[in-house]
Amino acid sequence: MIRILHTADIHLDSPLRSLALRDPDLREQVRTASRTALIRIVDTALADDVAALLIAGDLFDGAERSARTAAFLTLQLERLRERGIRVFYVKGNHDADNPLTGELNLPDNVHVFDGRGGKVALAEGVWIHGVSFASRHAPESLLPKFPAPVGGAVNIAMLHTSLTGAAGHDPYAPCSVGDLIAAGFDYWALGHVHRRQVHAESPWVVMPGTPQGRDMGESGPKSATLVTIGDTITISEVPTSVVEFRQVTLDASDAESDDALRDLLRHRVHETARELVSDSAVIRLLLTGRTTRHWQILRDQDVWTETAAQYARQTGTLWLDKVVFDLSSSTAPGHSATDELAQIMQIIRQEPGFARTCRTELEEMLKELPPQRRTELVPDQAAMEQLVQQLAASGAAQLIARMKGATS
Repeated sequence: MIRILHTADIHLDSPLRSLALRDPDLREQVRTASRTALIRIVDTALADDVAALLIAGDLFDGAERSARTAAFLTLQLERLRERGIRVFYVKGNHDADNPLTGELNLPDNVHVFDGRGGKVALAEGVWIHGVSFASRHAPESLLPKFPAPVGGAVNIAMLHTSLTGAAGHDPYAPCSVGDLIAAGFDYWALGHVHRRQVHAESPWVVMPGTPQGRDMGESGPKSATLVTIGDTITISEVPTSVVEFRQVTLDASDAESDDALRDLLRHRVHETARELVSDSAVIRLLLTGRTTRHWQILRDQDVWTETAAQYARQTGTLWLDKVVFDLSSSTAPGHSATDELAQIMQIIRQEPGFARTCRTELEEMLKELPPQRRTELVPDQAAMEQLVQQLAASGAAQLIARMKGATS
């Protein structure tokens, strides 16, 4: 029986992104989260006496150059070397950008596949195949570069690929799951998409996901994949993440008083803390429901946000990213002056002139942001229009909430 540990997309020393990182205690805890995830991967490899660690691309994060990163990585690889554990590594798009990948003298237990592709015997009857990115972009499939599987052996192939496409990921080394299955390998050790997914089981086609999420778009606990080769191949998940990002929904429909809403908040936050797989979590709370107290809650958003943040801190394991208020009124529209104003504001929001004014104001505000952040917020014209509508709706709701709440 042979065990192999499969990971990818470590993005070593990549910073985590969240509003909650304004909290100095959380900032210190997660500053080295990607390093801790790698340490846990190495710890697992040692504890389970694996024969090899497979790193399917994006070990590094972009073109950042750091002697501390290099020294840390070398130390972890040497821990594996001391136990005779081999490391196989294919470069992904981020690694191709990183000068460290070309300058590091990695320990001799590490085999880095190049862009021409190749295969290496791990043990009798077990071969590891791989192809690295030769440059940051790989618009064509890399499958033609793979050597043929070795007959009568277990063949494991390593590839950094977006497959046929995934939300939030540019196309890299595109190919289909059907293409991989037809290639004749027994296990495909993939990387690039940060969400874990087992695409096929015969043969295995496994995307392990990132071992440490970096923002709300990479929510949930993260893991590596332990591969056991015996009469058959089996896999299992190994938890790795230090902090996980979670979106938590709370229905406030039954909260008829401030005390009732506080009770609901406290219970949901503590329930989330008990469910954690990782050491800690950054949560984004979505407050939903139809309630008669709709306007009062919207009026006092800052108070409820701080209340939720305090409950999160009390757990010792949770931090609040933000609260999203998605509430609606459970009562029929009224006929007060405020109700009429709300209806007028709804009509105004649909006027082309109003939208143009909002867009102009937003464009001026975006100029104050760094280019990278600007691109993240509004990658295209459709995103700009959507953001304009969201901000207009939010502003109108808060204004009406303050007026209605003050008179309720």
